[in-house]
Amino acid sequence: MGTKPSITLLLILAIFIPQAELFPQDSSLFPRLEPDPRALEYYELGRRNSGYTWTELAQISIWASGAQDEGASLARIMSAAAGLNSSPSLPASGREKAEYILAYLHRNILKSYSIFQTRVDTVFVNGSFNCVSSAVLFTILCESAGIKTSAVITRDHAFAMVHIDGQDIDVETTNRYGFDPGNRREFHDQFGRLTGFTYVPAQNYRDRQTISNIQLVSLILNNRIAEQERRNNFAASVPLAVDRAALLLGESSTAGIESSSSASIFQDPRRDLVDRLLNFGATLLRANREDDSLHWARIASSKYPHSSRWQEYVTAAVNNRITRFLRERKTDEADVFLENNKALLTDADYAQFDSVIFDAAILNRANQSRTAAEGDAIINDIKNGRDAGRMNERRAIELLTYTIQRTAASLCAAPARDWRLAVNYIQSHLSLLGANRELEQALQTYRNNLAADYHNRFAAEWNRRNYEEAQRILNEGLLEFPDNRQLLSNMEIVNRQRSN
Repeated sequence: MGTKPSITLLLILAIFIPQAELFPQDSSLFPRLEPDPRALEYYELGRRNSGYTWTELAQISIWASGAQDEGASLARIMSAAAGLNSSPSLPASGREKAEYILAYLHRNILKSYSIFQTRVDTVFVNGSFNCVSSAVLFTILCESAGIKTSAVITRDHAFAMVHIDGQDIDVETTNRYGFDPGNRREFHDQFGRLTGFTYVPAQNYRDRQTISNIQLVSLILNNRIAEQERRNNFAASVPLAVDRAALLLGESSTAGIESSSSASIFQDPRRDLVDRLLNFGATLLRANREDDSLHWARIASSKYPHSSRWQEYVTAAVNNRITRFLRERKTDEADVFLENNKALLTDADYAQFDSVIFDAAILNRANQSRTAAEGDAIINDIKNGRDAGRMNERRAIELLTYTIQRTAASLCAAPARDWRLAVNYIQSHLSLLGANRELEQALQTYRNNLAADYHNRFAAEWNRRNYEEAQRILNEGLLEFPDNRQLLSNMEIVNRQRSN
């Protein structure tokens, strides 16, 4: 009887994230999209002064760390700087001074390395640090002592750089002996006698990029974002990304996103922000909150645009909801949903979704067709849909074939088993499709069934010795099916009986 056509559906966009918490349906609980006013103030401060003093870097690092008591945390940094600069053993020369500062930091503040501990306030609480927090504190202390600094990042690491006497010297701040890695240093006792050497090998970084001190501080926010997402708390990462973009780009954080790229090691914070916005949006999709997803796309994309990426996200949200409607056989609801969100879609995406819904609606109706009138209405709609471009010719032929088969099957269903209704229905539409192997096979099956009915009726009357009625039925059958082997065999039986 043919193979049932499958519903053609778009693939659901695969945005890979761990299983996230469900979010309340109240859209007012979306993450904050407005930057912290201090982020804009700090940006303006650096723009106006073409950089930052060490005290300003200290203050910004505390803010970026999310310290609960910013005053106390800032006081600890100020105290550390005062202790360093008042130390009688602080060398006068730049190189020795910078090396001394690294040792001072490890002797008095840095206690244990912890890969994810990026907050400078926490360093003073328990002494734990990572490459970013240690590099930030080293930078602040160096700047407080009059040593100019910048920083270096690789794909997965950050460290400081000091600028002394025309030289740029790397400093691996996670290691007490990380000043100018790759050079051997002598150790002497209090009498000047050589006691040994220390050596920190230089890292073989294939890719490295020099960044400014404020960019280094912004990595605190970047690491906090990563930590929130490791915990599946994608909502909390959004305001951090908003603040980081504002800190580095100010009011221009809403501009230039379209053309930003990820080619640089230090990724454009605007692009990183859109990543965070979409990651949060992905949690809404995973929670089957497509309406909230689309509302999120409207408000977030208007402030932080990136047309191609937001369009992909919107298309995924619409697709996911339509897919669920169609799985539930709710084609009318799918159609209303599509129309309500038409303005968010490209013409091509809208046309494709419309085609999918139309296809599913036709298939649902074909499966429920019971009368010739219902089948004819579906066939007419398929032809109109094909002419309007809602499906291609090949798909139209598939659905026409299936609708005719399903309707024919319903017309001859039990208990009547009137095969002639099915034969007549298929014959009435066969010319519509021209040569059609599936319909021709179905027609032959029904005709064989009809011929078998003649045989069964003949056999019943013959066995009752109603030979005249049996002869009449057989003649009627042979008139319609003159080549049917079973009926011809029956005629041989009749002829033998006559000859006897």
